[in-house]
Amino acid sequence: MQTILLLTELYQTDTKAPPGPKHHPCQLQLAAMCKGLASLHTCCLERTKEMKARLGNILQKPNWTLSCFKIGKNKPSLEECLCWKESFEKLLSSKYGLCAFTAFLVSEFSEENIAFYFACEDYRQTKCPTKLRAKAQKIFDEFFGSDAPREINIDHETRDITKANLQTPTPSCFDLAQHRIYMLMAKDCYPRFLRSPAYRDLVCQAKPTTKSSKHSQPDKKV
Repeated sequence: MQTILLLTELYQTDTKAPPGPKHHPCQLQLAAMCKGLASLHTCCLERTKEMKARLGNILQKPNWTLSCFKIGKNKPSLEECLCWKESFEKLLSSKYGLCAFTAFLVSEFSEENIAFYFACEDYRQTKCPTKLRAKAQKIFDEFFGSDAPREINIDHETRDITKANLQTPTPSCFDLAQHRIYMLMAKDCYPRFLRSPAYRDLVCQAKPTTKSSKHSQPDKKV
């Protein structure tokens, strides 16, 4: 799987901008999510530049939907949008699909799931053993703690196992919890995303690739 954490820089850049008009609640929610991720991951500057460019448009729109969700100057092709229906894995492995799904979760105030999932992806890539304990504790405080700002919906048994794993942190100590959240998104959030008017609008507005368009055109009479 090629999904990686791409979200952390967005909030840091946005907070440096000069004061402007009040933000829409969805904008504030997205900024809050990115602020939390920024505190967890400071080593992904290059990767986050790409996501910052994709999600930056959201913070500038007072009333945004996926139909106006643009990634740079391009939109996903019709073929790519339809490919997202094949599996949740294909949705997340698509740079456009990841953006669209994240925007959908933000609109439903449940972006803590995708935030936690990618926090775990980044944590697992930590090479320095001495950094594991501090990063593991930050993730636990963000998503599991009694006063966690982005508490995830996890069962007590998984929570207790994860807490016990923190006694001796390893790159795999969040694997069980991450799997639970992945399945939650795959079985609940993903089907709702595919049924959402926003996704249908995105498909309707998407254009087929040039190659596909040529094949779909009837042969001209000589």
